[in-house]
Amino acid sequence: MTAEPAPAPRRLRRARLSIAAVFCVHGAVTGSFATRIPWIQDHAGLDAGALGLALACPALGAALAMPLAGRINHRFGARTALRGLLALWTLSLILPGFAPNLAALCAALFVYGATSGMSDVAMNALGVETENRMGRSIMSSLHGMWSAGALLGSAVGTLAAHAGADARLHHLLAALALTAAGLAAVGGVLDPPGDADAPAPPHFARPPRSALLIGLVGFAAVFAEGASLDWSGVYLRDVLDTGAGPAAAATTAFALTMAVARLAGDRVVDRFGAVRTVRAGGALATAGGLLVVLWRQPAAALAGFGLIGLGVAVVVPLAFAAAARSGPAPAQAIAGVATITYTSGLIAPSAIGAVADATSLVVSFGLVTLLACTLIMGASVLGPKRAAAAAPSDNRDEPAAVRP
Repeated sequence: MTAEPAPAPRRLRRARLSIAAVFCVHGAVTGSFATRIPWIQDHAGLDAGALGLALACPALGAALAMPLAGRINHRFGARTALRGLLALWTLSLILPGFAPNLAALCAALFVYGATSGMSDVAMNALGVETENRMGRSIMSSLHGMWSAGALLGSAVGTLAAHAGADARLHHLLAALALTAAGLAAVGGVLDPPGDADAPAPPHFARPPRSALLIGLVGFAAVFAEGASLDWSGVYLRDVLDTGAGPAAAATTAFALTMAVARLAGDRVVDRFGAVRTVRAGGALATAGGLLVVLWRQPAAALAGFGLIGLGVAVVVPLAFAAAARSGPAPAQAIAGVATITYTSGLIAPSAIGAVADATSLVVSFGLVTLLACTLIMGASVLGPKRAAAAAPSDNRDEPAAVRP
């Protein structure tokens, strides 16, 4: 197979901006949907239990559909696959608002989650391709752009909700605008050639073995993320007996440190390498968990949740990058890691609640602290493939700039 010439620096800069815009568009769909959940609940006539069932469907759809992404990528090519999958995802935003009952809403959210997961795999695969061509880390900032898009979508959604706008009209207009923006952005991303000699992946590809350990590291990070995001406010209110303001501030502290760390994380990864960055992040997250569990004061808990967010922020972007380097089929490996991490996000909030019901919320966050500690031990699987194969016990990690 003939090697593809390296893109010119200007072309690479355009590709990076374009894939960053894709991540932003993807996040904006999530933010747009989240702000109108109360309207959708009222429109479908659901109680809290039925809504909780419906909101499990996106993660279920994503987990089942993501293994299909490798086949789609191989069949149509990376950029064409991303163009189609991203458009399906943005347009799926229209569906939930038109669901008149629980069954229809579950079906709509299953499609919403399935298209989200497949487009997520496609954009992360091209993000890793761009990172490899540039010779330095960009995945953390790409995920930071996803967070920025989610904030933008939620801000617009909040204004629409405050104005009393019908969510069906809001989501229709948002979907059309985001579809147009996404298609424009995809036009600038890299279009790496497929390997004509490579066999087509199966229609429904199981996660490759190489992705399992990487996925488990991502599982621990996403579990800590989901638990902290959903339960930090409840912890301050119920365990520390604070008011609504400090309880809301806990969630804000966590989300803010996550976003800032992702936007700034690439420089840290380039300087210290993926393994040392994740080990340091695991140490910060563990320290934050200990603050939450052992020093039961509101200020300490706020600092603790902030440290957890700071510590786990870059793990998932680095897990996707490591998955892409772990075998001959990057999209399939990324799909495997994404399936594992999505599963973690699905079970984390309910698992924390179950443990809290059986014991206490303090014990639940003790579990989160233990999982954060595993990041320190498991970080080595996120290093360059050749380093892991040649010296698995070596603590040194190569910077992103010398990745193959």
